Amino acid sequence: MDYSLIELKIEQTVATLTLNRPDKRNAMSDQMRNEFINALESVTADKSIKAMVLTGAGKGFCAGGDIDGMKARLNSPTGEVAFNGWHRQQRVHFTQSLLHTCPKPVIAAVNGAASGLGADTALACDFIIANEWATFTWSYINRGIIPDGGGMYFLPRRVGLSRAKQLIFSGRKVEIDEALAIGIVDRKTTSENLLADAQAWAQELTSASSTALALTKTILNQSFEMPAHDIFAQGSQAQGICYTSSEHRASVEAFLAKTAT
Repeated sequence: MDYSLIELKIEQTVATLTLNRPDKRNAMSDQMRNEFINALESVTADKSIKAMVLTGAGKGFCAGGDIDGMKARLNSPTGEVAFNGWHRQQRVHFTQSLLHTCPKPVIAAVNGAASGLGADTALACDFIIANEWATFTWSYINRGIIPDGGGMYFLPRRVGLSRAKQLIFSGRKVEIDEALAIGIVDRKTTSENLLADAQAWAQELTSASSTALALTKTILNQSFEMPAHDIFAQGSQAQGICYTSSEHRASVEAFLAKTAT
């Protein structure tokens, strides 16, 4: 597929997906979302890709929802607002779910402001690395709406329930050092090194078994919602699959050969 509002580059086994609407601070329009979905599905399906980095073009990561979409919603006939909103939410949630459940490590390289849906999109990734200018804002409350990109699910898991409430209820901006201290961000780096550091981190994660990593990620993503015996049950099934993988066989054979000498 040809992309105009995102860029997708693959080097070795790492995909770098860039939101490419810098004049709008990479605000998520319907067209960008459609391209984002296609790119995420492509990365997920491509077995040669072992990890992904998500970043934004220009000086910001993602400003959230597109202002033109907000204007269109205000001008819609009253009787269509609810259903149009429901339909849009299905696309938003589908996109965030694709990102969250991608069976490969996903690192958000946050280069500046991540606001509203942009902040939620960063949280939907497995890890977040950010530059010195990065900020995070769950500013939905300032527009009279609720976090609709997964923030109410992801943020408490990063910072705890009480702090998540404080950030969402106030809509205040979180600067990089605070974000690092409270666990929103995993690593801080410089603007010059952000993308290279993110890609190097992603490359480190490609050395592991793709089968074991995908199965582990799937179970870990559910671990707060499921009782221990369900996690054990899923783990047993996943381990059975791992036992049959070529990666496991090669690893064990190499280990046995080393210990035999």
